[in-house]
Amino acid sequence: MKILLFLFTLFCSTLSISQIVFDKTKHDFGEINSNEPRFVDVYLKNKTGKDAFILSVKKPMEVVYIQRNALIAPDSSSVIRFQINKKTKGKFNYKIPVYTSDKNEPTEIVLTGKIASLPDQSNNFTACPSFGQSPAQGNPLDFMLTVETIDKATGEKLGKSKVAIIQNGSALGKWETASNGRLKLKIPLGITYFYATHSGYLPAEEGLYVNFKRNHVTLALTKKKASPVIPDTPEEPEELIAEEIESENDPEETIAETEERVIIIDESEPEEVDLSDLIEESPEVETEEIEEFIPPAFKELDPNNFDEAYFHPINVVFVIDVSSSMRQADRIELLKYSLDQLVGMLRPQDKIGLVSYASNAQVLLAPISGDRKEEITDEVKKLKASGLTAGGAGIKLGYKQARKNMIKDGQNHLIIITDGAFNRNSGDYKKYIKKNLHKKNITMSVVGIKSNEKSEANMREAAELGNGRFILIEKLADAQTKLKQEIRLTSFKYD
Repeated sequence: MKILLFLFTLFCSTLSISQIVFDKTKHDFGEINSNEPRFVDVYLKNKTGKDAFILSVKKPMEVVYIQRNALIAPDSSSVIRFQINKKTKGKFNYKIPVYTSDKNEPTEIVLTGKIASLPDQSNNFTACPSFGQSPAQGNPLDFMLTVETIDKATGEKLGKSKVAIIQNGSALGKWETASNGRLKLKIPLGITYFYATHSGYLPAEEGLYVNFKRNHVTLALTKKKASPVIPDTPEEPEELIAEEIESENDPEETIAETEERVIIIDESEPEEVDLSDLIEESPEVETEEIEEFIPPAFKELDPNNFDEAYFHPINVVFVIDVSSSMRQADRIELLKYSLDQLVGMLRPQDKIGLVSYASNAQVLLAPISGDRKEEITDEVKKLKASGLTAGGAGIKLGYKQARKNMIKDGQNHLIIITDGAFNRNSGDYKKYIKKNLHKKNITMSVVGIKSNEKSEANMREAAELGNGRFILIEKLADAQTKLKQEIRLTSFKYD
């Protein structure tokens, strides 16, 4: 009986694995302007072991599509291209059933977004671009990335380096390179942040857009400066040094690996990955400007302590710059990772809201309870950068959200996250900051993401007017801790 049950389970498991796999079932276009493409490619790969077919696609009137081929041979791929033909401005949400021969039920493709502006009336959107006009790069299910760690000065390969990879603000995982300094991974294409460490070296990190043309990433690490020799060294350290040398020469550690390490990310079962043990804290000491804000009682607490005994409930609205200057991979990923780390710390009594600004300002998430983490994280992952910088409009809308959801016996706070100054439609935002501070007691801080010195002067001034602080985030170590510390410091019970 047990054998029959095992065979049945194995059969069901095989059926669930051997099927046509879609590279995506959801796509958010974000805001689409008149001059921007409005199509997306959905790839299908046949893993059934026999010929399979795309049977039909039940599309709505405002969507057109083309497909490369209906027949998909074993271990081969096809692609369906969908184009949005919505004739009016506004949001859209289309659910498109795709029927394939491997299963009775359709696979539903969900397309969402917002038409911000329309092209000339002469263009009626009826034609979906052919694959020849706008060729797809390749099947994302087949994408393989090579990550390599080297010594920046010599170019020597650094085997057994620790590598972490982040996409959409969440860590995909952390691994060790092979003896040849390489690591091969099958990961989704897109904006990706890389972080590498190696014993005796400073960390190396970089944000890039990886695709079929950029499928090899090299992280160059710089050797740490040697520590000064201390005279009159006692005998005990000499013994320790001898032990270290012996361990370094351990034959088990020096055996060369003949195979490259290959990692395949399973997107269907994402896991939370903690990078705190890998990310090295900056050796730089906090500036006196920040230190003066931190009371001694705060420093005595564990950095992860956010207990209600020490911290007020907080209603925080983030006003996020998603203009085109934030499009750089390192900036947008540091922003998302910072918010992702913060979300994990929030309590049910806390509230968090999200407002974005680029060419205009909009509410992404009206303030909700801190325990609705999945909803918050989903909105953070959707953030995309494009357009101008309507900073003033963003600040005003952020304050409006904070006022509507004020916590009476807690802290009400606004945090602007940007890489530069507030430009388009900024108006006299300084008066607005003062007004909300004095009449509503809503404080404000500013986070600079890899910002320049000229912009920082304006950001520091704005934070000071809001009775808050300026926080600079330039690397992953900053993103890991600084935003969390700012929330803790703002809500700390001083009395």
